[in-house]
Amino acid sequence: MTKKKKQVVSADEIRQFGPTANLISNIVVALFAFSCFLPFIFVVMTSITKETALAQYGYSLWPREFSLDAYRFLFHGKMTVKLFQALGVTVIVTVVGTFMNASLNSLYAYAISRKDFPFRRFFTLFALVTMLFSPGLIAQYLVMTSMLHLKDTIWALILPGALGPFNILIMRTFFIKSIPEAIIESARIDGASELKIFLKIVLPLAVPGVATISLFSAIGYWNDWMNALLYIQNEALVPLQFLLMKILNNLDVLTQNATMSAQIGTDLASLPSEAARMGIVVVSTLPIVLTYPFFQKYFVGGLTIGGVKE
Repeated sequence: MTKKKKQVVSADEIRQFGPTANLISNIVVALFAFSCFLPFIFVVMTSITKETALAQYGYSLWPREFSLDAYRFLFHGKMTVKLFQALGVTVIVTVVGTFMNASLNSLYAYAISRKDFPFRRFFTLFALVTMLFSPGLIAQYLVMTSMLHLKDTIWALILPGALGPFNILIMRTFFIKSIPEAIIESARIDGASELKIFLKIVLPLAVPGVATISLFSAIGYWNDWMNALLYIQNEALVPLQFLLMKILNNLDVLTQNATMSAQIGTDLASLPSEAARMGIVVVSTLPIVLTYPFFQKYFVGGLTIGGVKE
């Protein structure tokens, strides 16, 4: 009897695709990417469409009549001052909050990723419990207002999102999978402290993970309006998203109120309500859309940690 030789197929041969398969895969991915980007294009085009054209012809990907009335409505008179003031508050909250979130989550995750840390199991379970069970809105409100006295302060917009269990678990996995234990042991032998090891050795190697959680945190802070609704009454501390939500609600009230006078009705006829709604979406999302390409490389690298084995 002749023994059949087993064919050994390498991993590189498994990963290889033919030209036809590559072409089909590229087309499918391109169509999927375009389908994800298409709604934003639709929103932008609607925001620069004349209100009368929207009422007559409906929505379309290419405006029948171009108009910037929606942006003139958003950026006129005192509204411009309020928008830029709210934008400044949002930028400060996003920058400071993202820095605090990345720092605190990275320090917490590094501690529970070390095998020689005696309480790592307890703090890991503590993070998981807070991820699965929430104390509720009332408890959070009482802590922020009665205990910490942070109502009508900018810290009320920053501290609630400064520490998150999801980002902690991402960084914990990153540290375990990507930071060799031998490097840390060598630094300890050379007399480096834990803080110096973290700042000089671990943190430079953890740039993809830090960029990933920073992007998550920045998007969360940028889109947050709930904390402003709960804790902020001072107009000078209103963030952009909350101000845009108030403008949107005012538009709804104006367009749905049928008991107004004839003069107000004339103004309502020229009010770019639908285009203004789309303009609000563009103003609120455009900065994040423009920022994302700079983090894309680190973002993808951070998400694939632990999922790809070389």
